[in-house]
Amino acid sequence: MFESWGRWVYRFRWWVVIVSVLSLVPSAWLASEGGHLESVVVPAKCQSALALDLIKKQLPPSYPSFGLIFRSPTLTVDNPEFKAEVEKAVAPLRKDPLVESVHTAFDGSAVDSSDVSNDGHSTIVKVEIKDYTAGDSDLAMKIYPALRAKVHSNKLEVVAFGELPRSHDLTILAARDAKQAEMRALPFIGLLLLFVFGSVVGAALPLAAGLLAVTAGIAGSLLLARVTPVLSFSRNIIVMVGLGVAIDYSLFILSRFREQVRLSSVPDALAHTMATTGRAVLFSGIAVAVGLLSMLFLGLGHLDSMGLAGAIVVVLAVAYAMTLIPALLAVLGHRVDSLRLPFINRGQTGRSPWLWHRLATMVMAHPWKVMLSASLCLILLGAPFLHIELGSSVGTGLPKTAEARRGMELLRSEFKKVDTNPLVVVIRYPKSYSPLTVQHIERIYDLSRWLAKLPGINGVKSIVDLAPSITRWEYVQMYSPPTPPLPKGVRLVLKKMVGKNIVMLVAETSLPEAGPKALGLVRTIRNLHPPVDGQLMVTGASAFQADFISTVKQNSPFVIGFIVLATYFVLSLLLRSVVLPLKAVLMNLVSLSASYGALVWIFQDGYLASILHFTPGPIEPMTPIIMFCVLFGLSMDYEMMLLNRVREEYEKTCDNARAVALGLERTGRTITGAAAIMALVLFAFGLADLTAVKELGIGMGIAVVVDATIVRTLLVPSTMMLLGDWNWWTPSFPLIRKHKGPCRTS
Repeated sequence: MFESWGRWVYRFRWWVVIVSVLSLVPSAWLASEGGHLESVVVPAKCQSALALDLIKKQLPPSYPSFGLIFRSPTLTVDNPEFKAEVEKAVAPLRKDPLVESVHTAFDGSAVDSSDVSNDGHSTIVKVEIKDYTAGDSDLAMKIYPALRAKVHSNKLEVVAFGELPRSHDLTILAARDAKQAEMRALPFIGLLLLFVFGSVVGAALPLAAGLLAVTAGIAGSLLLARVTPVLSFSRNIIVMVGLGVAIDYSLFILSRFREQVRLSSVPDALAHTMATTGRAVLFSGIAVAVGLLSMLFLGLGHLDSMGLAGAIVVVLAVAYAMTLIPALLAVLGHRVDSLRLPFINRGQTGRSPWLWHRLATMVMAHPWKVMLSASLCLILLGAPFLHIELGSSVGTGLPKTAEARRGMELLRSEFKKVDTNPLVVVIRYPKSYSPLTVQHIERIYDLSRWLAKLPGINGVKSIVDLAPSITRWEYVQMYSPPTPPLPKGVRLVLKKMVGKNIVMLVAETSLPEAGPKALGLVRTIRNLHPPVDGQLMVTGASAFQADFISTVKQNSPFVIGFIVLATYFVLSLLLRSVVLPLKAVLMNLVSLSASYGALVWIFQDGYLASILHFTPGPIEPMTPIIMFCVLFGLSMDYEMMLLNRVREEYEKTCDNARAVALGLERTGRTITGAAAIMALVLFAFGLADLTAVKELGIGMGIAVVVDATIVRTLLVPSTMMLLGDWNWWTPSFPLIRKHKGPCRTS
């Protein structure tokens, strides 16, 4: 089938090239148009999401808002000049039709001390936006920036804070990180390709395929965003994965064609290339895509869009490698080595292949020593992973220059009395019961007093916290039917906090959203609360963080098992063996643990914080599982290519040791170049502004380096030497086609 495909591409080579090039036009147009990307990951079926959904359905909508801090090193808030400057700065907001209200410390007859900093030189302004029906991406990327641009002052420093500024900064920085990483990596990728091929034409082909795949991948993610929410980090995954695999796959096919075209005609060389390396590329792409699509089973809301976007770009990378690259090779033929550079890769024989053959021979001469030493090295590298801590860097994940981070840090350091992290408690009663019965009111009163006594809680807002002087019995009399005439303020509180069968309480705290104390409070309220006669749920930023971590821990085993089994099945079909895929899977797990250990050592323990410019802290909960989903197939690319070539040689000679040595010799230079390119793309994201992007780039880059060095050059040859002919044992399964050579493998 693959050989026939190679001959078909050769026959229609010009049409394939034209169609491939024309596909760039709509892709480039869609990519330039941009789209609405989300910046917040919300687990779809967790308790915090269900509670928020009840609030939206049964209670009046609350206006989205953001905050502004006005600061002066010399003026104090009670200075008339300070007040005049604040009022002048917010005047355009008061006139804007999208603004519902602007609250300042000067709205009353006296300055509101709760909105003034401890040193008296700063004050808070809260802005509520009227258009609460707009989507999150529209609010963060269109409405908020337009409103923020209207506020400026010549005498006071103005810093924004809140969820909208944070979402805006995350989206902007995620797109900028992807673009900058691409620009940083491309020149070095070009130099590496020149070193690998020694010719300008040969180096240009994989680079063209990579740019086409990334452009089309970004366009595909923007089309996807029109039907389902797509996370802003998806663009980073597209560039990380798409650029690397597209260049790698094209490089593998180009290298094999250059080898074969020296031995046969162009049509035969292309057919043989697609029947061998082309087949391996397809299976490798399937393994990577399966890993990315497994994110759909994580149950983490918009995070599944990253898997879909990544799978789209992998499919496109395989498509261009299987169509455009062979078509261009068919057109170029022997001219693929045109515009050669002197003294670089003059031929396919020489010192480099000799080194790879010599290395394989040395490793197989002492297989036990090499295998045990390499395995011990990987285990030691992975040891820091044993003390990993998961937690979101809500503020510190942004660079120190980001306005949202500076605003949050100012808020927490200068406004000790400000409650920045409310925990929203929702009690849901059976539909046939009213929330305001005597027993329910008494239980709500007890819950409110219990919440107020918890460490870290600054106060509670609820229907039974109107005034300290009102007793429990008076609240019962006030709300029990027949309800007496109530003051307007009390009726407003009831409207905001009591629904058809729910009651809401707000426990105020200034603890960091993703900190261990805030997450502990969420767990305490959920598990140890007094009886409430209904279902108690907690929502809010900290509750979302707790649910996110819990969901990751709960669903990860299933996702990991699915990826491992699917990858094993794909490898079995490619290698026509049941032992080699098992060995490859086990070694991949060990090599991944080494990259996880490095991740903890760098980002959690903070050993490279000053070099990489980030604030040490817990590892983002999504980072390890995303790394696994992406890397399990990605880091196996090189082993898959090597084993596929070893399989070819074994079918010719039936000599296991010779097959391993020849396989490593024939693929060593190409795989090393491909791994270097992939690592370069990934490490380019280590210079990103967002800590989460740094973690992914450096963690995956280390995994690729480990796989292409320790695993491929040491573990693979040593374990294959120890297993001998058992490497090729194959049972009589109908889907696993036995080879046609002279060796018996079952």
